[in-house]
Amino acid sequence: MILPTLRTGAEELGLRLSEEQFGQFEKYFHLLVEWNGRFNLTAVTDYTGVQTTHFLDSLSLVKSGIDFESLKVIDIGAGAGFPGLPLKVAFPAIKLILLEATGKKAVFLKETAAALGLEGVTVLNARAEDAARQPDYRERIDLAVSRAVASLDTLCELCLPFCRVGATFIAMKKGEIASEIEYAKAAIETLGGRLYEVKEISLAGLPDPRQLVIIEKIKRTPPEYPRRSGIPAKNPLR
Repeated sequence: MILPTLRTGAEELGLRLSEEQFGQFEKYFHLLVEWNGRFNLTAVTDYTGVQTTHFLDSLSLVKSGIDFESLKVIDIGAGAGFPGLPLKVAFPAIKLILLEATGKKAVFLKETAAALGLEGVTVLNARAEDAARQPDYRERIDLAVSRAVASLDTLCELCLPFCRVGATFIAMKKGEIASEIEYAKAAIETLGGRLYEVKEISLAGLPDPRQLVIIEKIKRTPPEYPRRSGIPAKNPLR
């Protein structure tokens, strides 16, 4: 049986994946290992580790309670495709944008989406600060997600400008984040968001607890944000 750990975890998450979908995840694993030898995409490449640290962690977004069907989703700082590509495999109707600033990683994302037969995937090789000013993307997104990219105050400036009013931004975090949330309060308010919930995620396959920081977009982001490339990380809104 392929991907036994993913199968158990998906069941725990309440996901009913077909054998075709498990086959896509299996192919994704092999592509990740193959390309990792050239591009250093991830430090985790063992079979069980990828199933837990990458696939199940990505799919834990379903614990947010959001109905993912037919949403327009952007994964900001997609890297090797997590969490965006696992979400797309699990929910094929998603319209997915993978935003990745590093050219080699963007190439991997394009090749992998094509190899997995995924339709409705756009790979955008750009920085978030620049892409968020493009009319096709600014305040056009239903759900923005980001995993292991930056501190929450910085992430808010990079992600909330993509969200339409009424949309959601979810930052995937682990460890102690109370101080990080406190530091981010000013950024959340300034950029048009409201902290909705912090949801604890614990799965049998994951090595440690995770949190989903769920932020609602309640008003439009002021036009001066995001600031130019690099500034949100160097000088977060606090």
